[in-house]
Amino acid sequence: LVLVHGSWDSHRDWDLVVPFLADSFRIVRYDRRGHSASERVAGQGSVRDDVADLSGLIEQLGVAPAWVLGNSFGASIALRLAGERPDLLRGLIGHEPPLFSLLADDPASAPMLDEIGPRIAAVVERIAAGDHAGAAEQFVETVALGPGMWAQLPPGLQRTLVENAPTFLDEANDPEQLLIDLDRLRGFGRPALLTLGDQSPPIFAPVVVRLGKSLPRVEVTTLLGAGHVPHVTQPAAYAECVVGFTRRSG
Repeated sequence: LVLVHGSWDSHRDWDLVVPFLADSFRIVRYDRRGHSASERVAGQGSVRDDVADLSGLIEQLGVAPAWVLGNSFGASIALRLAGERPDLLRGLIGHEPPLFSLLADDPASAPMLDEIGPRIAAVVERIAAGDHAGAAEQFVETVALGPGMWAQLPPGLQRTLVENAPTFLDEANDPEQLLIDLDRLRGFGRPALLTLGDQSPPIFAPVVVRLGKSLPRVEVTTLLGAGHVPHVTQPAAYAECVVGFTRRSG
């Protein structure tokens, strides 16, 4: 089971859920490029680089076909890999990928897009101005987790988010970061699980619904009481969902 973390974070994002998964899988987790212990390369990066890193990791370790689980932007990377290199995946699990481009033609989603766009832009502006700590807190409070959540994060996690802020700026400047090729996903015939939290920002639900209509073998599950990071807030329940799906799917 290869775990792909979201923006701002590191492989330590999975610390709480790994003990609940370790009896069922051999776990692979890593710092995505530009995050924590991985190199931050010069020049503009791309989600294409992240997909190439993930495919290279799976091939180098010789673990294909592997289950791949991604959270948030990590789920976007996993979905792209499923479309481009289905031979590397035994199955796909993704929680709330921020593929907001899928909603561009949906009038019902327009108010939510109008709300979240400026919030992200404000965070990006703050990073560009050098206020990494303020940007990290603002992202947590206004985009990802909700008001009051920054103070509830462990100090070590707060430091990680601040240190990785420049990579979020890089991701935001990538014109492809919110895009996905649905035609390629329609060709992914292996099992897929898409999850969303009933406490998450509402913008993610229509994204998951649109993706669910494009994957041939998909289960879509709403996690009760969960938000954008169920592997952190409800690790035992989330692991049970993941393990149950993989056992049903073979």
